[in-house]
Amino acid sequence: MQRAIALSALILLAGWAQAEIPAAFQGADLKLGERLMVEHKCNQCHAQKWGRDGLDIYRPKGRINSSSALMTMVEACNTDLGLGLFPEDVAAIAAVLNREHYHFSK
Repeated sequence: MQRAIALSALILLAGWAQAEIPAAFQGADLKLGERLMVEHKCNQCHAQKWGRDGLDIYRPKGRINSSSALMTMVEACNTDLGLGLFPEDVAAIAAVLNREHYHFSK
């Protein structure tokens, strides 16, 4: 009985956690996104362009104000730099950025 209750609670929590993730990022492979960000040296590129540790790019208010704007910005980097990322790669990177910096819920 306790096991069934615990399992039900886990299922409810998992559903609630998924509801907090924007639809564009649901099912995104966060480990892939993390790996691609390291592989393509995203932070190093941002540091060269914006100084310091490169993380200031994630802080301006109003520039990226939605999950779709975040996806568009990651795709712009992909296109501008000729990275050859697939749509699922772009979504994975954007999902990591959302988790770490933006926290969009829709």
